[in-house]
Amino acid sequence: MKKVVDKNELRPLLKDGISIMFGGFMACGTPEGLVDLLIEMNIKELTLICNDAGFPDRGIGKLIVNKQVKKLITSHIGLNPEAGRQMNEGTLEVQLVPQGTLAEQIRAEGSGIGGFLTPTGVGTSVETGKQKLTINGKDYLLELPLKADFAMLRGSITDTDGNIYYNGTTRNFNPLMALAADNVIVETEELVERGQIKPEDVMTLGVLVRYIVKEEKK
Repeated sequence: MKKVVDKNELRPLLKDGISIMFGGFMACGTPEGLVDLLIEMNIKELTLICNDAGFPDRGIGKLIVNKQVKKLITSHIGLNPEAGRQMNEGTLEVQLVPQGTLAEQIRAEGSGIGGFLTPTGVGTSVETGKQKLTINGKDYLLELPLKADFAMLRGSITDTDGNIYYNGTTRNFNPLMALAADNVIVETEELVERGQIKPEDVMTLGVLVRYIVKEEKK
């Protein structure tokens, strides 16, 4: 199965209304080339799941500025004033989730877990619409798994089988998201042949990855 593709070969897969998990933390570890592809195609009504709203000119923030996002599931939006403006005017639905809860929701999907209990958010607006259980006298919220049509990741080094190594903090949410989407696309800084990444350095297994795109140097 051919995994290494030109990013333009992905165009037939990307439609209005899809859901996408984007790796990254303040745009560190976000696949900028795949963001740009969505902008070029003007894909609309997106649901994005990511740590934050990026910056107006970096990361998934560019999609928000371009008004391509319908719903954003994230931990914070403070670095992108446009996200807050659209939320306040009612054109962008923002679901704010505590960061640890967000990570665990993604992990739960990848691990086949039907949900998990957490005290985080009890007594706040986070509990709105959620089931609350009392166990041994302590209240917990039932949080459900998160899944997406696509996970778009950024690898530092990826081999032609799709095995990925992430350098430093670029790792962040990327490995978790690789487990929780129907289609995993990695944009990689460096592309190498099979066997050139030491097995102990592999952070995302190639069996999870469907498409590999080489990052374009600017």
